[in-house]
Amino acid sequence: MNNQIRIFDTTLRDGEQAPGCSMDLAEKIEIAQALERMKVDVIEAGFAIASQGDFISVQTIARTLKHCTVASLSRATKKDIETAWEAVRDAKSPLIHTFLATSPTHMQYKLKMSEQEVLEAIAQMVAHARNLSPQVEFSAEDAMRSDPAFLAKAVDAAIRAGAQVINIPDTVGYATPDEMAAMIRYLKQNVNKIDTVTLSVHCHNDLGMAVSNSLAAVQAGATQVEGTINGIGERAGNAALEEIVMAMHTRPDLYPVGCKVDTTRISPTSRLVYSVIGVNAPINKAVVGQNAFAHEAGIHQHGVMANRATYEIMTPESIGLLQNKMVLGKHSGRHAVEERLSALGYTLEKAELDKLFEQFKALCDRKKIISDYDLEALAVHRRSDVTQMSGYKLERFTVNSGNYVTSNAVISVLHDGERFEEVALGDGPIDAAFNAVDKLIPAPAHSLEDYAIQTISEGKDAQGEAMVKIRCGDKVVTGRGLSTDVVEASILAYINGMNKL
Repeated sequence: MNNQIRIFDTTLRDGEQAPGCSMDLAEKIEIAQALERMKVDVIEAGFAIASQGDFISVQTIARTLKHCTVASLSRATKKDIETAWEAVRDAKSPLIHTFLATSPTHMQYKLKMSEQEVLEAIAQMVAHARNLSPQVEFSAEDAMRSDPAFLAKAVDAAIRAGAQVINIPDTVGYATPDEMAAMIRYLKQNVNKIDTVTLSVHCHNDLGMAVSNSLAAVQAGATQVEGTINGIGERAGNAALEEIVMAMHTRPDLYPVGCKVDTTRISPTSRLVYSVIGVNAPINKAVVGQNAFAHEAGIHQHGVMANRATYEIMTPESIGLLQNKMVLGKHSGRHAVEERLSALGYTLEKAELDKLFEQFKALCDRKKIISDYDLEALAVHRRSDVTQMSGYKLERFTVNSGNYVTSNAVISVLHDGERFEEVALGDGPIDAAFNAVDKLIPAPAHSLEDYAIQTISEGKDAQGEAMVKIRCGDKVVTGRGLSTDVVEASILAYINGMNKL
């Protein structure tokens, strides 16, 4: 078994394919840079041929990152492969990831190809990709429902054609850990030169076993694991990379392999992804959930106070949850804020830091003490601020509401140096405010699909973080807003989403 497992992150491709998890270019770049700081080995930046927007995002990420391998997914067709290469060719370490299904179900009903035709296509298309790119990965889609003997032939064909990475996906989350381990062992015993390539797995979570299947594959000899931050992805999602990494980190007795990932970057990266897609982590989510390191039962509290190892198998610090060792407030300087942001995993450009420090000082006028969560919220929401600045920007608002009056809102916005104002009625203050924004911002026909608000920190002066999801046809955009006034946060979130539309 290799001494180190490669971590292949597909948050920006497979993760973004999940309904309601779309991201704009700025958000994708921010997540890609966070993943690079976390030191994953490969970032699958997208499916370049899917759309012009996907191509641009893959190309931009490839040109931006300095250390990670950048991959684009492609079907096993010449046009797909050539488009993927054009998107990633400027990366410091480019990779084409091409795939073709090998299960009887997919070959018969989707591909309408015989086994021989599939083997020929694999050989031809992997060779074509290898002629373009120094690195090629081949995935046998639906591998875990494939006949093992035929899968071995497909893998052999891909290796002969020049693939340096072979991926065995559990595309529909059908396998169990025993089956996954058995398949990896079978391939290692029955495919020539398989030990000369990176052997990868890509597990989906339809039966809740994606992480277990991935770890079973590692024990059986897989040398790369694919997954997403927070396990986001199609249907029930993918294997959660933070869980796989921390399992290997916590149980070296079972997984004496390790990986390059900087575990202290896990928590901030997880929160960034959740914030970008407008979703909150389940409170009991392994590793990154709100209760992952919380202890309420008296016997647990007593044990932890005596020795943390009694009930904590990993420390909060190991995933980047830092104890608040200094208090930030209105007397804090720029350097202290910058140092704290760095400790939380954020590196900002000078212009971004200048703007954030202004917001920090304004927040200090509303709150006495600024928590890590407050500071991190300002950092995460700086992208929303950019969207507001380049589009419509809230100037002021007035909302009247009560149980004996019809709610109404007056909203004033600025756009290209001009001021616009509208008034609207609604079923409550938020509905009235959103109706006024609809009058102000011209956008295609749309509907509000989701709205949520949560507090960022404790206390009556806590910041409120609002999230909206706005649907326009098949497209769903996420808007975010932040303020100590929950109505203002809601209006900011809605304007942010409308600007994206």
